[in-house]
Amino acid sequence: MWDLVCYLTFNVGLGLTSLILPLKPRTTHLVSFPLANHLGALSHLRHSTPLVARSSSSADLQVMFDASVPATIDNGCLKIPLQGKGTKYKIKLSVETLTDDEEIPPPSDKLAAVSLLQEGAFSSPTVEKQRFRRHVPVKSILCRPDGGAGLAGQKVLIFGWVRTARLQGKGSFAFLEVNDGSCPAYLQVIVDASLSDDLSKLIAKGTCVVVDGCLKLPPQGTKQKIELKVEEVVSVGTVDQVTYPFPKNKPSPEHLRKYLHLRARTSLIASVARIRNALAFATHSFFQSQSFLYVNTPIITTSDCEGAGEMFQVTTLISATEKLERELMENPPPTEADRASKDITASLAELANAKLSLSRTVERSRLKPGLRLQLESYACALGSVYTFGPTFRAENSHTSRHLAEFWIVEPELALADLKEDMDCAEAYVRYMCTLELVASTPFVRVTYTDAIELLKEAVAQGETFENQVEWGINLAFEHERYLTEVVFQKPVIVYNYPKGIKAFYMRVNDDGKTVAAMDVLVPKVRELIGGSQREERYAVLMNRLEEIGLPVEPYEWYLDLRRHGTVKHSGFGLGFERMVLFATGMDNVRDVIPFPRYPGRADL
Repeated sequence: MWDLVCYLTFNVGLGLTSLILPLKPRTTHLVSFPLANHLGALSHLRHSTPLVARSSSSADLQVMFDASVPATIDNGCLKIPLQGKGTKYKIKLSVETLTDDEEIPPPSDKLAAVSLLQEGAFSSPTVEKQRFRRHVPVKSILCRPDGGAGLAGQKVLIFGWVRTARLQGKGSFAFLEVNDGSCPAYLQVIVDASLSDDLSKLIAKGTCVVVDGCLKLPPQGTKQKIELKVEEVVSVGTVDQVTYPFPKNKPSPEHLRKYLHLRARTSLIASVARIRNALAFATHSFFQSQSFLYVNTPIITTSDCEGAGEMFQVTTLISATEKLERELMENPPPTEADRASKDITASLAELANAKLSLSRTVERSRLKPGLRLQLESYACALGSVYTFGPTFRAENSHTSRHLAEFWIVEPELALADLKEDMDCAEAYVRYMCTLELVASTPFVRVTYTDAIELLKEAVAQGETFENQVEWGINLAFEHERYLTEVVFQKPVIVYNYPKGIKAFYMRVNDDGKTVAAMDVLVPKVRELIGGSQREERYAVLMNRLEEIGLPVEPYEWYLDLRRHGTVKHSGFGLGFERMVLFATGMDNVRDVIPFPRYPGRADL
């Protein structure tokens, strides 16, 4: 056991700064702050589980407060008495190594582990201030444990868009429900007619208002915990009520897709955007906590990682060709006698060369449908890496599950086989999702061959599928849905697929018929993750390229990874929009990305 002495500045209302300590790998530590006999304001600290350091290097420690301090529990938060705002005082910090067994946590009845917040969930009597903005977010008022009631009497400047409004007192004042996008909740705002030349300009749905006023408790019996009595209308962004596309009734997702530039103002799309943000943050948090290195991969490539050729072509030659053709149309060729002139001959030759060069770009620069090939080069040098970015597929698909431009998360694990790849994929999905179906039970793992047998048994018992069930087929949506929603009723990992239906870079198994590939299937969404152990054997990889009929030249760099210091490695890809679909329950992938791109839609 050892003692450390550290100094923290407590600024009540703004939260505390997280404390970071180096830890011994694979050990559990108990940390306590003896904060007895401190008076003053209370700071809320959220519960979390005791941290176990598992990394091969140092790890960040979430502070654990000893339960013996004079603290109280309120609304799931630990309240610890602290001194006044801005007070600095010395804290004696005790750190004890409890065990070297990572499976044995500290006694739960003696510890209350906490993470230090800066999310506004405090019970400070003052409003949370913004560092770079003058206004107070609606979230910091309404998303408190008391619903904002503890802020009564505080003066604030808020802004937002009017969702609903109504005139009261024969037009002498108006009630507005205002939301600024910081949270789903709406703040009720009361505006007297004396503060505006025309209250009707404020009550139209979609109007943006900036108001200054005082928070006050509403009358008893109302649903609001706090409301704002406006003292000054700072500015008003009016709405053209004739052309505003969102009526008072709830617009359908199909209607919202017509107005991509405005649909984020609706509760539905705004909530999806906040969940998407949380999932993106969780993605980086998960891989960073597991010592993965974030790598940026290129968008333009000559390598088709899927081998399907469904890639957008990138070229400037089309515009050059069109320009030459237009010039010849505006200035038509002269007579036969003049056609022999050098200028005309040169122009025609230039046009012919441009068309020839254009035809040769078919196998050249494209927008890639995957990131993994380039990522492997860094995994074979730096260990475990991941990338998170946009990708493209030129498939002419109009289904609710496909986009031409989408985001993908792809990790690569050095010295990992298929089992470790599946372990990582399952842990990542469970980390991302709070659904009990996912978080509470292990995923089912079944080979492709066994999955086919289960489907055949279902057919024998009277189940009908549009797509025939036989070994060697790509599992269709109906097959994947039957496995996840009927047979197992939980997420399923299918692995060891026939090599004929998988990409060339997947490792061939010893049977010579299957490859070490896996798909994570989840209810409703179907395939969420696709991954594999990569083929690290040079000769086998060359044979696979020849079998599929891919040219060797564009993949020489990829083969170099096998020629020079090859190593076993695995990875997977997660379509981020499908993860958002799964987390939100939305039906169409076009509603979970801000600006969807699909055949016939690339405006804005």
